[in-house]
Formats: sequence, structure tokens, C-alpha cells
Amino acid sequence: MTRRRATLLPVRTSLLLPLLLVGLALPSSAEAQLAVSSNDNKVTLDNGVVKVVPNPAPDTATIIDLGATPPRVVAEISVPGSVVGPPLSVAIAPDQGLALITSSMKIDPADRTKQVPDNRLSVVDLRASPPAVIATLEAGKGAAGVSINRQGTLALVANRAEGTVSVFTIQGKSVAPAGIVRIADDKSGPSHVAFTPDGKTALLTRDGDSMISILAVDGTKVEYTKRDLSAGLRPYGMDISADGSVAVVANIGRGGGDNDTVSVIDLRASPIRVVETVTVGQTPEGIILSPDGKLCAVQVMNGSNKPRESPFHAANGKLLLYRVEGTRLVPLAAAWVGRWSQGIAFSADSRTILVQNMVEKEIQIFRWDGSALQDTGQRIKTNGGPAAIRTAPRP
Repeated sequence: MTRRRATLLPVRTSLLLPLLLVGLALPSSAEAQLAVSSNDNKVTLDNGVVKVVPNPAPDTATIIDLGATPPRVVAEISVPGSVVGPPLSVAIAPDQGLALITSSMKIDPADRTKQVPDNRLSVVDLRASPPAVIATLEAGKGAAGVSINRQGTLALVANRAEGTVSVFTIQGKSVAPAGIVRIADDKSGPSHVAFTPDGKTALLTRDGDSMISILAVDGTKVEYTKRDLSAGLRPYGMDISADGSVAVVANIGRGGGDNDTVSVIDLRASPIRVVETVTVGQTPEGIILSPDGKLCAVQVMNGSNKPRESPFHAANGKLLLYRVEGTRLVPLAAAWVGRWSQGIAFSADSRTILVQNMVEKEIQIFRWDGSALQDTGQRIKTNGGPAAIRTAPRP
């Protein structure tokens, strides 16, 4: 397949990678880097309006071997999920044995044309053949962003509809509730929570009141420190570097057509503080740092989720690539992606980049060679709109 250099031109129709049969044996963790995509079948985007699908098929999760060339699907199973919230509603344990998937919204049983907050946390055994949901737990209302610490012993879930964070312990394949931390009122909108590498601190984005809260972690005890940071309007997605030096936060704004921002938090400063904010475009939904810490990838919707008659509408979203220089983000490259795009994932070597295209129900595959960002032309089709994606915490 001929590769082309990615430029800011309309996305071309490309060959699609075949979806492999459900139930194929997973490669061993020594051979593969797994990525898990949570796919929402409940909603569709109809000319800028999110609508509930009549009698939708079950939501799914697609397990991908990101270490293969090209990345390949090794299994797909039914797991509840949702596009509502940042595209970080999946977490993978460091040993790649378990995945946690939250579901922030579900079909309203009283009115199947609407959605209501959900609270399910699904535990997926990635080593089973085929992978399987082995437990369904309750988090809080609107359970959204989820993370597992690098030690593989604790998970936190941001509950968008109730202003809390749920705490879960992990021991082997056993995941158990360990408490709820009240952060603010129900309208504060906790969206995503991420651990620092030492597992002693976590940061929580709150898109309802535009705060970022600092949590202290001591074993299974998690406390709100009552210290909040101000990065930008509606902080949403977030990632922390593997060396624990910085965090990057996507501020999605009001969705009114204005350009929005990404902020950098200096985690080595005392006290921790926001030190850089850059303008990136309309609605930065996906954000991730590369495993080597040198790159920051941002996916902006660019108006691709707006009605065609809107003056802010665009045919495609954008993938933006920045070089991380200390606490600064320096523009490197950009490329077109699909519509209403969501999460991003890097391969372990920081060379392959996956971008989820919700409308097209596919995952777009890019290659970074150190100087150019290339659209490989390869696509992974998903059963449902790909709404969130993660890999295991970086070593």
C-alpha cells in the first residue's frame, strides 16, 4: 500500500482493514501492546445533532494489537460504553491483564428516544480466550474518565453527573469498590482523573466549573486536597507524562465556534501550577502524550460535529502534533482526520498513532517518522462509533 504524506487536504476514501473474527487468541503481553477501543452504538450524529438510535445494537470494545505492523484487531466483545465524556473511559492494567470500561450514559427505559446517566464499570479479562467481561460494578452517576495507577493496585473513576470520584482496589483479577470522594456539587462535571507515576497524586478535570482538582493518594485512601488549578474553559481530557514532569489538559470551551486551548501543568513546580496555554482550534476532544515524552497529540473536532449550515462547520477534524520542550508545546505537524473524532493512542515506540473517527466508525492509522506525519491509508473498522481508547500505563 502506498503511503502519502499527511497534508491539510480532504480525507480520501481508503482501503479498510478487515475486522478480524471475535475470539481470536490474544498475543502474549510480551509480544503485543494492547489498545482497547470502547465503541458506542446508541447514538449517531445527524447534521450536527446527536440522536439516539432506535433499537441499537449492544456497545462493543475492540481489542487491538498496536505493536503489530499494521495494528490489527484481535477481538471484539459486547461491553457498555458511551461517547459522552472525554475519550478516556477505558483503562488498561500495567500488565495488560485487565481493562476497565465505564459507561456514562444509557438509554432511558422510560423514554427510549433519550439517554440518562449510567454508573456501570465493566471489568474485562484480556487474557481470557476470547476476552470477557468478568464483573460489572457500580461507580457514580455519569461514570466517565477512568485511570489505573502504575502500580496496578488502584483505579479512580470521574463521575460527571454527581461531582464525585469513585475509588476501586485491584488485586489480580479482582476489582472492588473502596469508597467515593466528594469533590463539588453535581454540576461541577468531573470528567477525567489521572495518576502521577508514583501513584501519590491524581489530577481531576471538572468541565462544569472549569477547575482542575488535586487529589492526594495514600494506599487506598484518596482525599481532595481542596486545591484547584485554573487552566482554561471547560478542562476535559488530560494526560500525564511517563516521567511525571508535566500534565497536558484539553480545554474544550463552549462549542460556540471559538478557538479553544490546551494547557500544560508543571508537576515539578512547588506548588503544582499551570504554566503554558496554547490555542489549538475548535473543541480539542482527544489528547495524549507519547510514551517517550517528546510528543503531544491533540485531536480537534474543527467544527466537523456542527450542522452543515453552521458558519463554523468543517468537513473534517484535525490531528495536531506538538513537540514537548520542557513545559512548552511547539507545533510540529497536522493532518486531516474524520468527523466527530474522539480518542488518540500512541504505540510504545511513539511512531504509530491511532485516531478514532466516530461518524465513520473507524480508527485511522498514522505514522510519525521523526520529521513527517503520514496517513498510512489504513483503517480499522469498529462495530459502533469508537468513543474512547487507551493503552496500558507507560513504564
